[in-house]
Amino acid sequence: MPSPQVAETRVVHGHKRAFVRAGEGPPLLLLHGIGNNCQTWSKVIDRLAETHTVIAPDLLGHGNSDKPRGDYSLAAYANGMRDLLSVLDIEHATVVGHSLGGGIALQFAYQFPERCQRLALVGSGGLGPELSAGLRAATLPGAEVVVTALAQVSGPLRTGLQAVEKVGRVTGWRRVGDLAQAVDALLALKDIEARRAFLRTLRGVVDARGQAVTALDRLYLADSVPMLVVWGARDPIVPSQHAESVRSLVPSARVEVFEEAGHWPHLDEPERFCDVLLDFIASTEPAAHDLDSWRRLLAQNWDGVPRPVGQ
Repeated sequence: MPSPQVAETRVVHGHKRAFVRAGEGPPLLLLHGIGNNCQTWSKVIDRLAETHTVIAPDLLGHGNSDKPRGDYSLAAYANGMRDLLSVLDIEHATVVGHSLGGGIALQFAYQFPERCQRLALVGSGGLGPELSAGLRAATLPGAEVVVTALAQVSGPLRTGLQAVEKVGRVTGWRRVGDLAQAVDALLALKDIEARRAFLRTLRGVVDARGQAVTALDRLYLADSVPMLVVWGARDPIVPSQHAESVRSLVPSARVEVFEEAGHWPHLDEPERFCDVLLDFIASTEPAAHDLDSWRRLLAQNWDGVPRPVGQ
């Protein structure tokens, strides 16, 4: 019997944080992407919970969590995850982040290396400027009007896509799944607070030229944390070439490219995703943060020039 998924909330700094908890064992923190919520992990939670305590939050501004007028930077999200784990009496975790959640996972590992045992990035943000034109356009002046209009028509569009999705599953056309997930994200923006939180989050990391925030200049620090990178070769939002950037800069990282998957490989191929993630966890030792080693890494790379670990 799979461990039941329990929807819970905690109030942290005066704001409600919603999350799903399941299973028992070493903690596994799952961070979703922009416009999504914890349900993006619905196909993998049960299996992961067979051996782990799974915590899948709705990020602030998303899902059933509060959507205040506030700070939606990567640093603020990382702080929020640290504080949620603290409230739940979890000191260390393997952190898995998809898309925006990958950028938050990278920031979490950078800010709180002593609390990050492993890092798994899935179609992650923060690894290069390239990004889909649609998300870049949403950062432009006047985008609020367009997002509002799209959110209002997304309901009928999603109904039509449900039929197309069935055909897509039969024919193997995976791109329709990416489109359906994007429409679901728009459906979540029907209230003004959600739209404002979405745009504040997006504009904090993206501009008209693409992703403006990068972790490439700090990836050398990842040598102290076991890292897994999973990408869909057919990702239409964040190109899979970013996985190769990680491979070149962090040779110790394990890189898995799902040839038939899009931006949501954990939804396109959930069993394979679980196989890869669980094998990665079983075959690596959790990081033990050492301040002297951290200091030496910083000193060796003081100029901030991205280079492979060890050079």
